[in-house]
Amino acid sequence: MSCPRQPVGRRRVLAAGTGLVTGALLPLAAATRSAAAAPAYTNPVIWQDFADIDVIRVGATYYASASTMHYSPGAPVLRSYDLVNWEIAGHSVPVLDFGAKYDLNGARGYVRGVWASSLAYRPSNRTFYWLGQIDFARTYIYTATDVEGPWSRLTTISTPYYDAGLLVDTDDTLYVAYGNTTISVAQLSRDGRTQVRTQQVFSTPSSVGTLEGSRFYKINGQYYIFLTRPANGQYILKSSSGPFGPYTMRQVLLDLRGPIPGGGVPHQGGLVQTQSGAWYYMAFVDAYPGGRMPALAPVTWTADGWPMVQLVNGAWGTSYPSPAVPTPPRQVTPMVGVDTFDGTTLKPRWEWNHNPDNSKWSVGDGLTLRTATVTNDLYWARNTLTHRIQGPTSTATALLDFSAMRDGDRAGLALLRDSSAWIGVKRDGGATRVVMVNGLTMDGNWSTTGTGTEVASAPVSGGRVWLRASADIHPGAARPGTFSYSTDGTHFTRLGPAFSLGNDWRFFMGYRFALFNHATQALGGAVRVPRFELSTP
Repeated sequence: MSCPRQPVGRRRVLAAGTGLVTGALLPLAAATRSAAAAPAYTNPVIWQDFADIDVIRVGATYYASASTMHYSPGAPVLRSYDLVNWEIAGHSVPVLDFGAKYDLNGARGYVRGVWASSLAYRPSNRTFYWLGQIDFARTYIYTATDVEGPWSRLTTISTPYYDAGLLVDTDDTLYVAYGNTTISVAQLSRDGRTQVRTQQVFSTPSSVGTLEGSRFYKINGQYYIFLTRPANGQYILKSSSGPFGPYTMRQVLLDLRGPIPGGGVPHQGGLVQTQSGAWYYMAFVDAYPGGRMPALAPVTWTADGWPMVQLVNGAWGTSYPSPAVPTPPRQVTPMVGVDTFDGTTLKPRWEWNHNPDNSKWSVGDGLTLRTATVTNDLYWARNTLTHRIQGPTSTATALLDFSAMRDGDRAGLALLRDSSAWIGVKRDGGATRVVMVNGLTMDGNWSTTGTGTEVASAPVSGGRVWLRASADIHPGAARPGTFSYSTDGTHFTRLGPAFSLGNDWRFFMGYRFALFNHATQALGGAVRVPRFELSTP
């Protein structure tokens, strides 16, 4: 995961060129089993935005962690029993308590926060560990005995382990591989709270360019650091002499055609072994405007201990035989469907834009959003609740009870990114209208350059309205988002022109559906969302 402050990284590499070349430079073998011989899965295995994946297996269960930037809670933990069907189980970082900017308090944390991080399991104490650096200043470690939580902060380490991979060695020692171009390994204390030593172990040759996104493994007595060349390659370092090297390097893939038409090269993920001994590589594919989508491919190993991704017709396959695993104990919770906001907490598929003001929202009888900010800028408004878009196309429908809105309030359903639009309700002078607004924009420093222009409206009464946003996130070009509304929940009326979802990658996170309510005059108003549905064609 690169950043604008890095001297060499993803931005520079992508600016230099992003052309795709069929095949890979290594003589990789074809898939060993025919798709007709076994049930098959289709890539991407998750058509939602989960990037910088670290994937592990604990017993018969697979877990993966992903980047979330400025969204809170951060670092979602995904769970699967077959590597193909996944659910969101929880979040490793309960709140982004890394400074006021993550509260939208005098500053903003857009494109900061939780970047590429690492998830590991330590059998000796039956504990999960999440490790990640924040703001290039320090590293945080959180632990939990169950991925659903509670997660708590174990320690803060002054060394910022950039794009780190955490290894629990067979002797229970904790090691961290990290860095950009210059790769280092740190050893942690037995309790994981402090750094014992750190040492540079590899310097990337200029012919390769940038390597980052470390994942750290010990396999058959050998140490491996799995590295990405952003955003078109994957390399691996191997040491037979211990975690501090020396390491030799081999290319795993470069300019490999990916499984999503219009998308990028699969890269920056992790290796995982099934119970039966088979290996898989779970990477992500740049697929904007939706974000970065996880894809899965089988891996074999050479006799001298190097991994090879199994290709289909010279490319990362759109389909492979499903992993041979025991029958799952249950079906995972779908990432689409209806949410009536029952219970006492939000379901883990939801994340706030920055930390929320917890005194201004509640669930149980639907979702209640009380105004938390007086602003005319949605990017400054607290308590905007987001949901990933399901690709390649999906529709979000929210029932909005606006009877408790006050003059100056704005509430609705947005397509949220650095260029945004929304449909919702404006209340002014005692009158209520349903409106479509576009032209909400940020510049490359993530400062607001446009607070929106109302382009269509209609009167609405009765205290409630159904709002609908549909998004096409096929990658490769700007795609349309459309908005409509209904007063009966059945018959929907299109409102406003199509909105163009930009496919620039520099915001990193993809578009999301977002529920919001903010004031432009004074606090005190509220809306309720009794029902939200994410559906696919």
